[in-house]
Amino acid sequence: MRRLILPLLAASAFTTALHADEPKPRPVFSEDGSVKVPAFELPPSTLLSPEALAQQKSRAKMAMPVMDTSRAQMSPADARKALARYLQPQVDRYLKHFAVDVSETTVGGVPARIITPKGGKAEPRRVLINLHGGAFTTCWESCSLIESVPIAATGNYKVVSVNYRMGPEAKHPAALEDVEKVYRDLLKTYKPGQIGIYGCSAGGALAAQLGAWLPRRGLPQPGALGIFGAGALRFGAGDSAWIASAIDGSFPAPARPGEKTADMTKGYFDGADMSDEVLSAALHPAVMAKFPPSLIITGTRAMDMTPAIFTNSKLLEAGVKSALIVGEGMGHCYIYSEELPEARAAWQVIVQHFRQTLK
Repeated sequence: MRRLILPLLAASAFTTALHADEPKPRPVFSEDGSVKVPAFELPPSTLLSPEALAQQKSRAKMAMPVMDTSRAQMSPADARKALARYLQPQVDRYLKHFAVDVSETTVGGVPARIITPKGGKAEPRRVLINLHGGAFTTCWESCSLIESVPIAATGNYKVVSVNYRMGPEAKHPAALEDVEKVYRDLLKTYKPGQIGIYGCSAGGALAAQLGAWLPRRGLPQPGALGIFGAGALRFGAGDSAWIASAIDGSFPAPARPGEKTADMTKGYFDGADMSDEVLSAALHPAVMAKFPPSLIITGTRAMDMTPAIFTNSKLLEAGVKSALIVGEGMGHCYIYSEELPEARAAWQVIVQHFRQTLK
């Protein structure tokens, strides 16, 4: 047996040495600091849950309907209806699985939904404001429920989901103004420290913007923020937007100087200074120092990872309590996927975050 193994080992070592001599693609660094990255194959993370691995495998046969460019050619109303139709099965699953009551209303004159545990047994001393995702243009119909139903049911919370104004019909700061009206109305019943505000994607960015907006408007900070799939920094900033465009593909790479890419917000931020204290509070230490305790959630394959990590760092530097979850192998707003243990674990952390911070 030994006579057989030794020649095999020698042959293996010789083969390895031959391959070691072969030139391998390497990054090429340019004088302007750019890096030309060679093509490579990225395997699924070995830390994924079986469910997440199955989801990753399914992408080989799956289109990306949420980012379907055909909807860019539709009118805003038709695009919203198309997305609502696509997400309706998920909404139906949530409403079947979670025992909640949903009512349509207005709060402070702004259209809203109230989501509570079945039977109206919500925690009386705490209330959450949800700001739905959808690129500041869409997804009120579905995302408001996808983001609110599991948190209301899991945490025994009353959740007020805000139908804020969006593009192209409205422009910044219309959404902030609407959420401010809702917040002012809730302050008639709740103390600031009893109110939490959270959202994912555009809603997460909006939650971060409120951390700068509310003090500017002479209002007290809420008890806590939940900034998910976003940061207190404009989308497209930093490395993750480039990396995610290559390994996830849900969002295009940012435009280089002189280039143009499709504006997913449909002009919502036209004319706005994206580096100002509200839209990129993480660039302004004095503003960050006034933020309430925050929970930030992103994924290693999410385009929002850089804004999320940068925001967490700046909050900690400012002495503000902040916690960061970076889902391994996860993409943008992975907490939407109820079949993933990673998402369900994040829901529990969200519930704990508001339970510990809202007094």
